[in-house]
Amino acid sequence: MKTLPAYIGAAALGLKMGVFLPGGDLVGEIATRAEDLARDGLLDTGDVVCVTESIVARVQDNIVTTDRVANEVRAKLQLKPTDTLGVVFPIASRNRFSVTLEGFSKAVPQGKVVVQFSYPYDEVGNQVLDPVYVQEEGGTNFTHADIPEDMLKHPVTKIDYGAYYIDIIEKQGAQAEIIYANDPLAVLGENPKGVIAADIRTRHKTKAKLMSAFPNCITLQELCSEGEVASEWGLLGSNMSSAGKLKLLPRSGDQVAQDIQTEVLKRTGVKVEVLIYGDGAFKDPETGIYELADPVATFGSTSELNNCVRGGVKYKMLADKLYAEGKGPKEIEAAIQVAQTEELQADSIGTEGTTPRNMKDILASLADLVSGSSDAGTPVVLIKNIYRPS
Repeated sequence: MKTLPAYIGAAALGLKMGVFLPGGDLVGEIATRAEDLARDGLLDTGDVVCVTESIVARVQDNIVTTDRVANEVRAKLQLKPTDTLGVVFPIASRNRFSVTLEGFSKAVPQGKVVVQFSYPYDEVGNQVLDPVYVQEEGGTNFTHADIPEDMLKHPVTKIDYGAYYIDIIEKQGAQAEIIYANDPLAVLGENPKGVIAADIRTRHKTKAKLMSAFPNCITLQELCSEGEVASEWGLLGSNMSSAGKLKLLPRSGDQVAQDIQTEVLKRTGVKVEVLIYGDGAFKDPETGIYELADPVATFGSTSELNNCVRGGVKYKMLADKLYAEGKGPKEIEAAIQVAQTEELQADSIGTEGTTPRNMKDILASLADLVSGSSDAGTPVVLIKNIYRPS
């Protein structure tokens, strides 16, 4: 089998796959593309096939309705249609949270929904309240109705997410109240009968603080987490699917990854690793938005990727050090190759500046950048020369 030339280092290739629909043969389609890669000399042992979680969940038809969400909210928080529901620290998102909020609002159609945003930014860095306004006004809590409209618009999308969420709530018949406060206990001032900690990676901390004063509290992970159509992540990481429907994160991700690995090996004789990825774990330097709106960056993998970190030697630092010692290019290259094979302690000077990172997070972030938030039609990404089998 041909391979990439030796002068090619790490590479990520977006693979065009076509549309995946519920009930489709995900494993078979990916294995067929792997046969194409093998035929063209682009598949090697140790390559990683990264599959976006969205097509896995879609093939699984892992989709729930807002009516189901409403029914679970009522049952788990023991709410009546006329009660007040508190929703604490949601992200400001049309795709990620608007349909979820619709389901919450359906739970109390004759009652009230109080949404409490953190400010001036939500959990992933979306601005919900102008930070200059916050500084000038002082105080700790704000109410949407009392804030000038131009202070509430997102600097990129130009959307007032408070007003947007009010409209969603009121369309379901409930009253709406939007407050801005960084202490999760602030919502209790609105006398809710139940509260949902709607944040993502900080949910356990938020729930613990709420429950210290108010026990009737759940997280997004506790909704739609059981049953034939469900995800172990519940509503965390859910996305708008279509009108009145939410796509959950995929279920049994490790098994899906294993099935793909097995079928690719059977058809090509090449053992690849497989990763199911969501949002990349990176922060946009221009907008300050942290792209990881999922609870984690990966939702399943083959076992060899578990507990694997990417570290290594600091190539440029060693090159400068060895050059200063009078060594030439060939000697430097040889010394670096030797260093790369040695077991170095984390505090070794040879690893300075190379903080070990979770291999799966690195791979998922790269795959997400290649496939793109706007979807480049490449929901499968082949990554070469980053993960190296032991």
